[in-house]
Amino acid sequence: MNTAEILKKVRQIEIKTGRLVSETFAGQYQSVFKGRGVEFSEVREYVPGDDVRSIDWNVTARNSKPFVKQFIEERELTLMILCDISASQSFGSSAKPKSEAAAELAAMFAFSALKNSDKSGLLLFSDKTELYIPPRKGKNHSLRIIRELLAYAPKSRGTDIAMALKMANRVMKRRGIIILISDFNAPDYTREARLTARRHDLIPVVITDRFERALPEARALLVTEQLEGGEHFTADLSSPAYRAAYAAAAAARRAAMEAVLRSTGSDWIDVDPALPVHGPVVKFFRQRKKNFKLL
Repeated sequence: MNTAEILKKVRQIEIKTGRLVSETFAGQYQSVFKGRGVEFSEVREYVPGDDVRSIDWNVTARNSKPFVKQFIEERELTLMILCDISASQSFGSSAKPKSEAAAELAAMFAFSALKNSDKSGLLLFSDKTELYIPPRKGKNHSLRIIRELLAYAPKSRGTDIAMALKMANRVMKRRGIIILISDFNAPDYTREARLTARRHDLIPVVITDRFERALPEARALLVTEQLEGGEHFTADLSSPAYRAAYAAAAAARRAAMEAVLRSTGSDWIDVDPALPVHGPVVKFFRQRKKNFKLL
């Protein structure tokens, strides 16, 4: 896309996402992403009924009468969006490639953070760190995140999720939210995912094109290129055996990915780029809110 097309697309995503956030996501976001806890505010004189465990004994001793500590909820969070921009993200069997779905998803989370006065940042990665935008507040900052997701030209083709998570843990000194958007076709990232989930609220967002799960039946030979490796292969769409083997291999990869994500204890979001991307996010929010109520 040229500059004019990018700006037009940014504006379209801003309008669409901004409306969704205002109508649906903002309250849900605040209810399922909690602040870091509480922080000290001030002391005041003790009144009957106060919890004796909150007495500040140092202040009490100095004043010869009891004082208690008061705390306030530390609500502000930092949301970091890690977005895979490897070559496989350009694939799409529908009008919308995985990369465009990723931009819409990132916009929904960035505008939700903006609505709740949280900071948001962006890490674009392939098999190396492509671009890092430190967390900040403000509408212009959120629009920059969308613009970079649409316009940035990756310098490498591969995917290294473990490297991206290490980078995120290095720059995020305090607990925050990490939204990891990828197709998760990458070398082993188990250790880094588990470590990240212990330190932060890790939300994997798995974008999978339907042709990556199963091939359609057709009387045709499909010559394709493996986007990250560059190898070419021919798919016989008329062969039931070939389609079955393809689907079985895809299912095995999916099972391995799910095993890793389950081992982290993280909730993840499944997205099909051919469908509206907000649906799975709404479902995630509702389920997470329900789970919180059960705790």
